Amino acid sequence: MKNIPDETIELNKSQNNEYLIPCIHCHVETSHKVILSIDVNGIYHPHDIQYWEQHQIVQCQGCKSISFRKNFGNSEEGDYIEDPEDGSYEEVYPDHEEIYPSRIAGRGIINKTWYLPPSVLEIYNETHSALSNKLPILAGIGIRTLIEAVCQEKKAAGNNLKERIDSLVGMGTLTQAGCEILHTMRDLGNEAAHNIRPHSDETLRIAMDVVENLLQSVYILPKIAQGLKK
Repeated sequence: MKNIPDETIELNKSQNNEYLIPCIHCHVETSHKVILSIDVNGIYHPHDIQYWEQHQIVQCQGCKSISFRKNFGNSEEGDYIEDPEDGSYEEVYPDHEEIYPSRIAGRGIINKTWYLPPSVLEIYNETHSALSNKLPILAGIGIRTLIEAVCQEKKAAGNNLKERIDSLVGMGTLTQAGCEILHTMRDLGNEAAHNIRPHSDETLRIAMDVVENLLQSVYILPKIAQGLKK
């Protein structure tokens, strides 16, 4: 017999509730109020598996930007937590939160991305999206590909990425210290691509900081400087 869901749907059950989530514009965690909500509760028969979903339109109470929040869980993921005072056990169920558009607190898009070449900008946006969506392997590959795109756009010479990064130093595009850092980022990308190895969130954030600084120094700051001279 197929699992047949038995659902109930409630409108605005969680309206006016507030949740602390990263804001896409403030770039920090802020209080978001529920403007509209749809709550779904159901049971899958014949196994009586319970599930619940909250679909909410939320608004940042700082900048007033609008986002979408989904929270869901099910009875199969329940666990028992012991009360240290009386030794009793309470069954708890983990929640799973998704925010759209996806974001990470403190990690916004760099300013003035319109100064980036289209090919570089496209890869940057996809890499930033992978990082925000907690896709560590794709983010690691994206960081390496972003470095490759800069080398290609600058027509750096070499038979491989290592040689092309070294070539950027001779062209005056990159300092020797920056070159060594990019080689480290290249190694991270190689491990993600060839060894299918996900890196930690902290490692990826630092790597993205380095690559964003590269984009700013190679493309954005020179354009700003030209504008100041004019």
